[in-house]
Amino acid sequence: MRLVFTTDDYIYAGRPRPGFPVILGDDMAPARPFHDYLHDNLLGRGKTLDVKTWEAYGRRLWDFARYLHTNGLTWDQPFIAHGQSVVRIYRDWQAQDLKLEPATINDRLKTVTHFYEWALDKRLIQHLPFGYEDKKVSGIEHDLRHVTGGQAVFSRPNVLLDEWDKEPVFLTGAQIKLARESIRSMSQRLLLDLMVRVGLRSIEARTFPLKYVVDPATCAHWKPGMMIDVRLDPRDMDIKFKKPRVVHIPYSLMQDMYQYTLFERNRLLKEGLEARALILTTYGQPYSKDSARKVMHDIGQRLGFPIRPLMLRHSYAIHTLLLLRNRPDFKGEPLMYVRDRLGHKNVQTTMIYLKQIERLAGGEALAMMEEFDRMFAVRTTLLTQSVCDPSAEQKH
Repeated sequence: MRLVFTTDDYIYAGRPRPGFPVILGDDMAPARPFHDYLHDNLLGRGKTLDVKTWEAYGRRLWDFARYLHTNGLTWDQPFIAHGQSVVRIYRDWQAQDLKLEPATINDRLKTVTHFYEWALDKRLIQHLPFGYEDKKVSGIEHDLRHVTGGQAVFSRPNVLLDEWDKEPVFLTGAQIKLARESIRSMSQRLLLDLMVRVGLRSIEARTFPLKYVVDPATCAHWKPGMMIDVRLDPRDMDIKFKKPRVVHIPYSLMQDMYQYTLFERNRLLKEGLEARALILTTYGQPYSKDSARKVMHDIGQRLGFPIRPLMLRHSYAIHTLLLLRNRPDFKGEPLMYVRDRLGHKNVQTTMIYLKQIERLAGGEALAMMEEFDRMFAVRTTLLTQSVCDPSAEQKH
């Protein structure tokens, strides 16, 4: 069984569809019903999913299909109880034998359970190999209580694991400081800063546009210690869900990015090449997913603790939420603030960080909050956000 991806020669609805995942059986024919599901889910919808998600869908489903094939199992194999279904067997193999993180297992299982829901809808099976359970999340900030009563309840397949049973995957303030101080390349430091100080996803940091960078000195009402409102637009960069949002960039980081455009970036940019992305590699190209991951991995290897792009985004969320929850002078809802900066579709996703914070002892949380505050002056900057039109400033 193999996973391949189409080229420009694959035409659907009159358009080339390169990058579409195809799961092949031993006879090199599309393996059904896996192929049919991918076709319906990725291409057959009225609104097709982002092409960038195609590979993830394909690889997750292929991993499940390959596991079944290797172990002589079938996707629609009969079962007496949910605990004996192939989905549960596949889950336990990943958790017990491979010892994968719960979040990684759930990413795969969400695709697998959606596949079975599709199969049930298509009447390919009569019963789902899993049930559903209601999950209750407590600890919602006080400003949301009138809507939620301080709790939220949502339903999910009961085959999924609780994701935050292990130590939270984020960096302490001391680790962030060590990482930043160890980086000599301005490109790599800006890549890290956009994730850990602004909360951008890896793909957003890698495609952050050059056009968004301005000289903060050209804005008379911008002062050191302020946060700068920057509107991310999917027409300018890659954003998950293609949903615009406003992020807050520290004044000092905008300074660093502007200085980078004047010196290091000009040195890296090869003659005759153009790049819309701000941050470039030593080869004068925007970072790829793999190259950004390798940069962070290598930094972590030198320092003796793991660093991954997602950990940096988690770190921003944890530290910022922790700070704002302990700020009586902050006029707003901390959970909603972090949700909007991260670009989450709903607040339930953001609430996972509340559970992480609750795991921290009071003294540890206070020390971590003060450490992050000193490093980035968040206590000051979060109270003062501003936008600026440099051209308008220059007219006055």
